[in-house]
Amino acid sequence: MPVLQDYNQFQGRHWETGSIGNFYAYRGVTAPHTNQPYSEAMLLGLSGGVVMSYFSFAYQGHDPHVAMLTRNTFNPMDTILERLGVQQFIRHTSRPQKGVANLIDTLADGEPAIVWADMFSLPYNDLGYDEGMWAMFPIIVYGYDETNQAVYLADRAQVPLIISPQTLAQARGRVKKDKYRILTLDRPDPDKLPAAVQKGIWDCIKLYTEAPPKGSKNNFGLAAFNWWAKLLTKPKQRLSWAKVFPPGDKMYAGLTSAFNHLAIFGKDGGAERDLYADFLDEASLVLAKPALKSAAEAFRRSVQAWDELGRALLPDQIAPFGQTRELMLRRHRLFLEQGAGSLAERQALTAQLDQIKAAVAADFPLSQGEVAIFCENLAGQLLKIHDIELAAVTAMQEAMA
Repeated sequence: MPVLQDYNQFQGRHWETGSIGNFYAYRGVTAPHTNQPYSEAMLLGLSGGVVMSYFSFAYQGHDPHVAMLTRNTFNPMDTILERLGVQQFIRHTSRPQKGVANLIDTLADGEPAIVWADMFSLPYNDLGYDEGMWAMFPIIVYGYDETNQAVYLADRAQVPLIISPQTLAQARGRVKKDKYRILTLDRPDPDKLPAAVQKGIWDCIKLYTEAPPKGSKNNFGLAAFNWWAKLLTKPKQRLSWAKVFPPGDKMYAGLTSAFNHLAIFGKDGGAERDLYADFLDEASLVLAKPALKSAAEAFRRSVQAWDELGRALLPDQIAPFGQTRELMLRRHRLFLEQGAGSLAERQALTAQLDQIKAAVAADFPLSQGEVAIFCENLAGQLLKIHDIELAAVTAMQEAMA
């Protein structure tokens, strides 16, 4: 069965931009301004770039959690491809056997296949299967060997990931609209890159400064920093932390979920501001606008501020919180560097985290008064990031004027 033996593209941080970047790197497609493969930074910028978005959710039977977006999630993959003038070749079926046949045909033609798979169904993620939880993301399949019961994947880790054909079938078939879909891509139109870069930058500016395409304006952009700070410090406010994440296991769940979105989920720290700064440096060359480098430097300052927020969410001064942060980062780093080979070690770290969670629930390490000070500190750090990113966005606006 077909395996692309020369496939070695495992650089992608995030599902959409990483899969496109890895696909084109394998195909030898290069960007006109660098003569190198399209960087994930460039693809992030074309998709609409970074943003700030804050939501909280509390479902019965589940821990409450923070859902914080650090990049544009409004149809980013199609946006990238449309802006670059890329023709998409899609094979879609609801039949598992036809899905396998299409996959084998794609690989036999010498192309990796972008497929959509449920992250909760992929054992290397160590998330545990839950009938009520699913999340379909694009990943790369570059080999399918039925004889040895091995499917070869590229999915964020810097090494190959191998699962069984049965596991892939389950993950691909989890959600009806994405069932057994395969995507391959024609080459981008290099002449479209300047306009694509401009549109991407203006999308980012608008997400920071204007009402979003969907949802409340309080939940997005610069306003979201102020909104989250208000929820932290105004107990009577609807959806305040005092109501949704009161001291105990619920507050611990809020802190850890916020940290996960800031530093781990589809990224590697810094809320992706380092990646966006790299995009702005590239954009300054594509558009011949050197002033964009000032915005890039502002976003690099923001990286440090976001990392400081991560340490404020789970600070070393509160021992179980600091231990949680270090264990979460270590677990993530093990996956990125070793993939499935680190599964047993990551499961051991997860067990340690479960023990800390239980201990915090039984004996929360902060008094009511200390919780108020803690939340004030978080709010202050959010407002610090707000000011840095206001300067960054203003610099983008001035450069694009």
